[in-house]
Amino acid sequence: MIKKINLFALILMLVVLTACGKGGSGGEGKKESNEFRVGMECGYAPFNWFQSDDSNGAVKNSSNGYCGGYDVEIAKLVAKGLGKELVIVQTDWDGLLGPALQSGKIDAVIAGMSPTTERKESLDFTSPYYKSDLVVVVAKDGKYANAKTLEDFQGAKITGQLNTLHYTVIDQLTGANKQTAMENFPAMIVALNSGKIDGYVSERPGAMAAETANPNLKYITFEKGKGFEYSNEEVDVAVGLKKGNTDLKDQIDKILAGITEEERQKIMEDAIKNQPLEN
Repeated sequence: MIKKINLFALILMLVVLTACGKGGSGGEGKKESNEFRVGMECGYAPFNWFQSDDSNGAVKNSSNGYCGGYDVEIAKLVAKGLGKELVIVQTDWDGLLGPALQSGKIDAVIAGMSPTTERKESLDFTSPYYKSDLVVVVAKDGKYANAKTLEDFQGAKITGQLNTLHYTVIDQLTGANKQTAMENFPAMIVALNSGKIDGYVSERPGAMAAETANPNLKYITFEKGKGFEYSNEEVDVAVGLKKGNTDLKDQIDKILAGITEEERQKIMEDAIKNQPLEN
């Protein structure tokens, strides 16, 4: 009888434990995080940059430091609209193009990223939160400082960031000597200042930031119809999301719709003014 009672008690305990186990992993399901985790490289001023403190509204990143810039300010507004705490996850550019999202390391990419056709194959994008155009950054007193058209860069050593439209459109610079793509903009600025390259392609805000931090640099713009050819989606800047995350996309689109064009321009002007000189 005692053995039977003990056996019955053991079976009852196993049933209870199994039920508890199911309740923990299923039942109510995975608890939604109160964090909005945003990936950015923190090296593309004025969209995003790294700094050592929280001045000018910078946000602590996942490593040892802070990130500031236009993207950070937009991310703040989105996080506030979602009712969540913003967490910046500093990630290399290549890591932002899919791996970080697919693994769940981040919830969104807010990193000056354009919603190109190629990127849309692996990511979903919100409506644009910034519109820009492409220019060429050169030495202020260099050989190409007075360039006005795409044909004026004959023999120029030009580069752009890896896996971006910036690098692709170099082919439109007639006679230019296309150099190996570089990982980030600080590296391109160093290369330009040292004479290793004659210029690099950038979006206008990034070029403005580079010129502000480096008075020996300037950027070349082109007359309408005489510059680079590209579609609007290739220079628009939008939030990148995991494929199929329509709920979050709809929420963010609604939040972005509430940010006026005047507010966006003011945020960009402040970002250019507040960027650290080393970026």
